Amino acid sequence: MRRHLITGRYGPGDRSRMPLGDGEVETRLDLVVGERSLGHGIGRALADLSRLGVFPSEMGVDVLVLAAHVHAADTRVSRDSESQDGWTRELRLIVPVSDPDRWHAAAPTFVRLLNFLTGDRWSLGFRARPRRFARVAPTQPARLIGPPFDDLALFSGGLDSLIGAIDALEAGRTPLLLSHAGEGATSDAQATIFEALKANYRGRAFDRLRLWMAFPDGFVRGSAGENTTRGRSFLFFALGVFAGTGLDGTFTLKVPENGLIAVNVPLDPLRLGALSTRTTHPFYIARWNDALHTLGISGRIENPYWDRTKGEMAEECANPALLRQLTPASLSCASPTKGRWQGLGTQHCGYCLPCLIRRAALLKGLRPDADPTIYTVPDLTAHALDTRQSEGVQVRSFQLAIERLRARPALAPILIHKPGPLFDESPQRQAALADVYRRGLEEVGALLTGVRTRPG
Repeated sequence: MRRHLITGRYGPGDRSRMPLGDGEVETRLDLVVGERSLGHGIGRALADLSRLGVFPSEMGVDVLVLAAHVHAADTRVSRDSESQDGWTRELRLIVPVSDPDRWHAAAPTFVRLLNFLTGDRWSLGFRARPRRFARVAPTQPARLIGPPFDDLALFSGGLDSLIGAIDALEAGRTPLLLSHAGEGATSDAQATIFEALKANYRGRAFDRLRLWMAFPDGFVRGSAGENTTRGRSFLFFALGVFAGTGLDGTFTLKVPENGLIAVNVPLDPLRLGALSTRTTHPFYIARWNDALHTLGISGRIENPYWDRTKGEMAEECANPALLRQLTPASLSCASPTKGRWQGLGTQHCGYCLPCLIRRAALLKGLRPDADPTIYTVPDLTAHALDTRQSEGVQVRSFQLAIERLRARPALAPILIHKPGPLFDESPQRQAALADVYRRGLEEVGALLTGVRTRPG
């Protein structure tokens, strides 16, 4: 087990030395390419936004620079070899920023949300950027008309983000859609859907920002990479805040996610750790909003679909015909390339947790039309699913959770507290979260009618 320190450096002249803690290994994160350009996709994102008339603030750049440190640590420090328990890593970041005093004030909030998000032990330190890099964001030109965007939303290529984009466009909004150009299948889905939206809403000024950020194998010496990527939503949120600081006035970053996934009650006790993600949990979003307030950033993060199931989102989509047309292009599967060993292309497996929620949602939301998605397991009722194999594990977990809640409906208001604290939510919102959890499980229950599972 080793503790890891990631130290950001603004160019070769940034030589300040950081004392190492006991058993700590340092990895240098070089932020500058060439003379002054920012690397790791940040400089490219600044240039892309400038072409769209959006000029982020220095504080906005700092948020994305912090996210680069987090993303490097989260994806390149192995849980298997670098933690005592096979899961919990000890990660320290030293980040050069434009205003260290503000960042020191916000550090405890960021530590709290990162610990909650990834299950690791984070420590954050901040120092001033070198004087030469006191300003790195392009200067906003004098202008009479600001950028055209009046909406800001994450755009993952999944079904929820597709519905969010359609709803915004149908409401007459002009969204700036934000994506991380990561794994190939996801990027392909994003590009296909975006081009289809541009074709359908011709003449509209909405656009998209893609961030290209990845760290090579071996970036952290002596450690393999890490594929759990629990911290991805930190990068996504940071990208949205970064762009939002370049819009005129106060911004709201929309995170379109159905309520069942957002609250993410574990289906069984074993899911409290590694298998229970918290990427859009209300507690996590609330801590982000606290941090933005402390930093003096005039924006907030909201999930507009927190009280709706995925099926309700589909059913209530503002353009159902377009949703039906683009649904096959959206990507929900946790591992869309796992069928390659069978000679299959990129497609939905049909039996992982996100696939089951998607199938249930489309059964409800597209009726009487059939779900047009191609699944590796097209018919869940064709034979009994083996609960010792991947195709049966999630199905059986859902069956047990559904049976438990049907037998004891009063458990819903209790179980929604298991994934994380909900003290930010009013009693009315907590009741609504319990209800969306119940309705979401019933939605999946309708899909699993007639599905049989057995061990071996």
